[in-house]
Amino acid sequence: MSFINVENISKTFKVAQRKSGLKATLKSFFKRKYFYIEAVKNISFQIEKGDIVGYIGPNGAGKSTTIKMLSGILLPDQGKIEINNMIPALDRQKYVANIGVVFGQRSQLWWDLPALDSFDLLKNIYKLKDDQYQKTIQELIGLLELDNIVQIPVRQLSLGQRMRCEIAASLIHNPSILFLDEPTIGLDATSKQIVRNFIKRINKERKTTIILTTHDMNDIEALAKRIILIGKGQVLYDGTIKHLKQKYGNYCNVIVTTKNILKTTNKKGIISKEKITDGYIFKIDINQITVSEFLKYLATKVKVDDVEINNESIDDLIIKLYKEFEI
Repeated sequence: MSFINVENISKTFKVAQRKSGLKATLKSFFKRKYFYIEAVKNISFQIEKGDIVGYIGPNGAGKSTTIKMLSGILLPDQGKIEINNMIPALDRQKYVANIGVVFGQRSQLWWDLPALDSFDLLKNIYKLKDDQYQKTIQELIGLLELDNIVQIPVRQLSLGQRMRCEIAASLIHNPSILFLDEPTIGLDATSKQIVRNFIKRINKERKTTIILTTHDMNDIEALAKRIILIGKGQVLYDGTIKHLKQKYGNYCNVIVTTKNILKTTNKKGIISKEKITDGYIFKIDINQITVSEFLKYLATKVKVDDVEINNESIDDLIIKLYKEFEI
């Protein structure tokens, strides 16, 4: 059995429907109308211990609902979740001692106190031994570059500094699973790099299993080999980024600098040609013609002074998936 097993889970929310205006507001006190939102529909997947998986999808796809069920905050209406031989909602006390959770828009730190005070409080909540706690916290402070900020009240920290403290707080008890929901949202490039390097390190050294939800595809590409894409509450794609690129990343833009005029191109695999100031931009299908073959062909037509090759970004590939599934 896999470390994380999710079998056909579903979750529906009952939401009150109310029109605007005072009359409608008063009427809603006596008679309310409801509608139902099926946030998650029969989702299944397995994750092995030590994996980093990107769990992605557009807004409203059901990502946060799934993470809340995996972390034991919500109960699925149907289906089964078993993680490390525990059922999150039933083995709550034992289970939460083995997980860490970071929600980008919610804080587990005391706003008016230094982060170090929150860390000390969490130490008592998790009943950690002094020597174990001191070793872990000093390691986290060093790796996340928190030396100069843990004594400053959280409200005075920048977003990047606070998020690094949030990640440290979630790992004080050395959890075997880490749920990261938008961990780099709003961070500058330096803070993002620190966070990404740290995530890779704890995954490698501690074999921490990490489920990452984010809209930043650079995070996904830097950290995860596998992605689970959901839309309309259902799994649309579950596989490696490499396979995603092979299946959908078939186009490539080649910018060629040349002083010559290119009249015609009739080679199979050349999708389009656009004239620019100092040359041309070509769009080619690399499943039909490799970049090397294309450049050899072009060299028979014009004198090539310079070449720039731009493969499709991970964002482009995800957008293709969204379009394929009409989400």
